[in-house]
Amino acid sequence: MSWDPSLYLSFADLRLRPALDLLARIHLSAPARVADLGCGAGNVTAWLARRWPHAAITGVDNSAAMLASAQASLPRADWELADLATWQPAEQFDLVYSNAALHWLDGHQTLFPRLVRAVRPGGVLAIQMPNNFGSPSHLSAHAAALDGPWAERLRPLLRERPVLPPADYYDLLAPLGKSVDIWETEYMHILDGDNPVADWNKGALLVPLLGALDEPHKTGFEARYRELVAAAYTRRPDGKTLFPFRRLFIVLQTPDV
Repeated sequence: MSWDPSLYLSFADLRLRPALDLLARIHLSAPARVADLGCGAGNVTAWLARRWPHAAITGVDNSAAMLASAQASLPRADWELADLATWQPAEQFDLVYSNAALHWLDGHQTLFPRLVRAVRPGGVLAIQMPNNFGSPSHLSAHAAALDGPWAERLRPLLRERPVLPPADYYDLLAPLGKSVDIWETEYMHILDGDNPVADWNKGALLVPLLGALDEPHKTGFEARYRELVAAAYTRRPDGKTLFPFRRLFIVLQTPDV
């Protein structure tokens, strides 16, 4: 799938808030090595670099376009083109941080323990993932994908619940850590525009679906999605659109030895 940095960053301020909320719960004073998994265009990586100016920062992503944008904005960091599903660093990190990336991957039962092993003793694994998959914005994507001549092409790409229940992550991670903190937050995004929820998801949720289609199916699928989402998220009398968005947070500290 092909990511568009400018499209994704059109809601950069709102997408940044959960990243900073996660960052605020990381209690490391001076980590030497920090990894940002799924770093995208590097806007969150820059906050990691500000928080720990003496740390060696590595941003990892599978999009060359995103990494090119990141490199231009933060040249002091190292940028690695890699698939997070198979990423295995040569050395451990004091902090492995991932904001809004790991929900794209399957097999969390094996992925998350592998990421814990990438953290040094006494270090931190910090993860934030969208957990909004039962919302109208996401259900509309599934409905639109199955409502047209593009259905057979898109059906294999649909993922009902890519994020596990919070208790499952606790059961998976608690035996591996000195401590684990798990919480959920629902943000009420207040958006401008004619169909802003559709615009939001064109830069994220719809990326693999649109990337799988050629014209005229690409335009037809997007039009159907925009129609469904506009009906589900109507504008308020003041012209604003409210977009509730739930996110799951995990902060694990590894044992000291």
